[in-house]
Amino acid sequence: MLEDLRWLGLDWDEGPDVGGAYGPYVQSERTERYLDALGRLQRARLVYPCTCSRKEIAEIASAPHGSAGTLYPGTCRERPSHPERPPAWRFRLADAPSFTDALRGPSPTGLGEGDFVVARADNVFAYQLAVAVDDAAMGITEIVRGDDLFESTPRQLALLDALGAERPRYLHVPLVLGPDGQRLAKRHGATSLAELRERGTRPEALVGWLASTLGIVETPSAATPRALVPAFDLGRLSPAPVRVDPAHVCA
Repeated sequence: MLEDLRWLGLDWDEGPDVGGAYGPYVQSERTERYLDALGRLQRARLVYPCTCSRKEIAEIASAPHGSAGTLYPGTCRERPSHPERPPAWRFRLADAPSFTDALRGPSPTGLGEGDFVVARADNVFAYQLAVAVDDAAMGITEIVRGDDLFESTPRQLALLDALGAERPRYLHVPLVLGPDGQRLAKRHGATSLAELRERGTRPEALVGWLASTLGIVETPSAATPRALVPAFDLGRLSPAPVRVDPAHVCA
């Protein structure tokens, strides 16, 4: 991924390949930070041991549903349903925080609701906890990421609030979809930057095309990321997803 981004002409001030003041930048080397955060949540009784399997949760006919699917029905909130099993740790979410996305505006009611796992039974920390701890420790103030993570934002905000950390500002950019309206994937053909590079696509052509799909420029003409900075205007970005045929990208 780092190689692909550099090929596009992007660079960064700190990270796993260049170092920086907030390292280490590899999550497998930050386990102690996650353990400390989990311990703080446990002492505050904001998490509880959960021994339900995914299959058991899915089979509960009365389980409520939210925007992201089946919500955890709270089976283990008072005590583990299967004390003989190794437990996961689930965050006790009273109310999902609301937020205002820089592109999509206010979050809808009920987004991200439901108790969620922060540490699995096999001692692997969940994405929600890891990114919240990392963002807080690294002093992140602005986050730009894909629209597929929009619904998980309230959960990360709840963790940041529980850990006494500052809330970042978020901007979720639209996804790139295939001709069938589904998220762009291998089934649509050459979809990775590495594959496009091997196919002979010029990075400037791809950057210009991407800029046009976002509304940053009107026509897909070749450009470098640095050349686009002076003309960047958040008001020109479209929140709508983009449908593409990979066979015709930068053709």
